[in-house]
Amino acid sequence: MSGRGRRLFGPFFVFAGLMHFVIPRAYESIVPDWLPSPRKIVYASGVAEMAGGAGVMHPRTRRLAAGWSVATLVAVFPANLHMALNPDRYRVPGGRLALWLRLPVQALFIAWAIAAGRR
Repeated sequence: MSGRGRRLFGPFFVFAGLMHFVIPRAYESIVPDWLPSPRKIVYASGVAEMAGGAGVMHPRTRRLAAGWSVATLVAVFPANLHMALNPDRYRVPGGRLALWLRLPVQALFIAWAIAAGRR
């Protein structure tokens, strides 16, 4: 991955986390039913994403923040799995197939986070 690609991870992740506060209902809808307090989970995951994104932009915190971001991506994976297992509840372009294809994309985001921590 290019240096530019690694540098984009931080701003992308900050933006992604910020969106949890801009459109929280959209994120609440994908929180698995068995988890309590969806709004709190949405806000907590948004803060986690913003912290990881901001952290990889500074050399002193880059490596730790990359690990934090990987942990955050692993923690939100159940929401993506929940969507794939309940496709009738979610209208997304590409439908059921797109929901299942999102799962391996999480692995790409994890690889991106790891790469961002290496520069």
